[in-house]
Amino acid sequence: MTLTEHRCLIVDDSPTFCAALRDMLEAAGMTVVATASTLDTAVEAAAAHEPDVILVDIDLGGESGFDVVEALHDLHPARPPAVLLISTHDRDDFAEMVEASSAMGFLQKFEISAELIAQTVARGRQCA
Repeated sequence: MTLTEHRCLIVDDSPTFCAALRDMLEAAGMTVVATASTLDTAVEAAAAHEPDVILVDIDLGGESGFDVVEALHDLHPARPPAVLLISTHDRDDFAEMVEASSAMGFLQKFEISAELIAQTVARGRQCA
């Protein structure tokens, strides 16, 4: 799957970060179908837009990104979207929790790029 074929949903409680990430991903050729800031709005957006990639911040204020990941997985358990957890925290801070979750992987916010997302998704699908 090429970058331009990826349809992405961003789940983060920072409107500023969502806007900056949307601009960066769209400039690279990805389509951002929606942004969401809570579990409920993420599930609604995923059901409405059927993205193939969903980026979920681990810390959503009062909610856990891990709960969002599981709710998104439950939408289409036979064919779940590629969900990647994102955070400003170090990868090692959440390694065991990410591994135990339904998420395909983890990216630190400062390293996110459309190409890295595509590579992580491709690698995850090869392992599935």
